[in-house]
Amino acid sequence: MNFIFGKSNIYSVDYIHMNHSVDIASHKASSPVSGYFSILIPSWNNLPFLKNCVDSIQKNSRFTHQIIIHINEGTDGTLTWVKEQGFDYTLSAENVGVCYALNAAAELATTDYILYINDDMYTCPDWDAYLWDEIQSLSHNKFYLSATMIEPVKTNNRCVIAPHSYGDHPDRFREADLLHEFSMYAKKDWFGSSWPPALVHRSLWQEVGGYDVAFSPGFGSDPDFSMKLWKAGVRHFKGLSKSRVYHFQSKSTGRVVKNDGRLTFTKKWGYTPSYFYKKVLKLGQDYTAEPLVFSKNADYLWARIKGLFTALKS
Repeated sequence: MNFIFGKSNIYSVDYIHMNHSVDIASHKASSPVSGYFSILIPSWNNLPFLKNCVDSIQKNSRFTHQIIIHINEGTDGTLTWVKEQGFDYTLSAENVGVCYALNAAAELATTDYILYINDDMYTCPDWDAYLWDEIQSLSHNKFYLSATMIEPVKTNNRCVIAPHSYGDHPDRFREADLLHEFSMYAKKDWFGSSWPPALVHRSLWQEVGGYDVAFSPGFGSDPDFSMKLWKAGVRHFKGLSKSRVYHFQSKSTGRVVKNDGRLTFTKKWGYTPSYFYKKVLKLGQDYTAEPLVFSKNADYLWARIKGLFTALKS
């Protein structure tokens, strides 16, 4: 990764992966913003959602935060708007996916905490205060925390609150109804923090090297990042119920050609991401004080065998 500095605090980052060069320009705001979190928001020609996301952060946060946006292409007016707002940003002429985007944006982080959020999310009031309170309750930085998503469509995801639809686009967003009702839904804290909005200490991000670009454009990168954190000694994977966001649900991922993240994960770690989520992180189960453990039992051995066959068949 080579940094080439140019004029007016703009520089380019040349990422080399699998003989493919990815050029990412980076720009620091002329008036640096200090804050509690450095919030990374990758966006791909999704300006209405990005504006909605940023607006919610600015008006519904208890604290001030540094906002860093990675702009993929930005041909819909995103680049112009981000410049007008004076945010820190990184820019690629093509869609480079979330792994490259997050790693580049994280280079601009000025706070001790890095939070990754998608542009199709709306943060509810005091979402950040609950995360901050959790951090203050810990005596260490070995944690991975997530806010809890409210989603319009019910899926198999046990970590979310659904189905509760408040619109599928900012133009049809029932914001007032959400603000009146978001805290009424019963939900306990949950095991297995592994996707945005997600928060780690910057030293931990640097220790594990951010997101693995082998998972570009990004499918499978979330469990891989969690696995790297596990290897780094993290055992506090917790989703906070009171910290809530509304998720419009995958408004960008539906446009991208998907990589086989499951296969990449399995080849890298020797078992499937679903095994890691279910058996190790206990993803979606109600949070308790019971520590997470990686038991090398019969289930583990069977998972390794299936992982080997999965890799051999590819």
